[in-house]
Amino acid sequence: MYTKGPLEKYLDDAAAKLPAPGGGSVSALAGALGAAMASMVANFTVGKEKYKDVEEEARQILSKSEELRKRLAELTDADVQAYGKVSTAYRMPKSTDEEKAKRSRAIQEACKEALGVPLEATKCCHEILKLSQRLADIGNVNLVSDVGVAAVLAEAALHGAALNVEINLANIKDDNFVGEKGEILEPLLREGPVIKDEVLSKVKEKMKSE
Repeated sequence: MYTKGPLEKYLDDAAAKLPAPGGGSVSALAGALGAAMASMVANFTVGKEKYKDVEEEARQILSKSEELRKRLAELTDADVQAYGKVSTAYRMPKSTDEEKAKRSRAIQEACKEALGVPLEATKCCHEILKLSQRLADIGNVNLVSDVGVAAVLAEAALHGAALNVEINLANIKDDNFVGEKGEILEPLLREGPVIKDEVLSKVKEKMKSE
């Protein structure tokens, strides 16, 4: 598991001529970093006299951001494992019609399973964006730039994860399955940039006033 090992190992493998970790795993990791920034801001808000009126809400945000951070860390490793199954399916023999049919079924099943990881990551990143949206209003103003970092990372990670959903969908022949997953992605991709821009606008305004 990469998340239990040194960061240098992960980065080296991500850069190497290896099938994984790839874009899906890296996107989940970026999302986890965005969640970590949201948690840091919440941690520096809780317990401060200046923010006592919003302390309970800040605690709730902290609890949620930590839940998302841990889940995205798990997805960082899960994506590597899921891609391994896709890679294995594509390496199956295809000399006979029977082998071709078996290989095709395996590819379909592996792609369906694999896209579940980045799809969950897109949902998690959307949640981080919404937390950042509120932190921009109530979070410790001394860390307002970190709220912006959380939003930027979460939005980038959302799009990165979505690309990995879409590339798997392109290989799936089940139109109902493809349509269902596309309907889940569409609002997340539409709302993500809007929320990020709103957060950055608030962040920059507060940075000017400090």
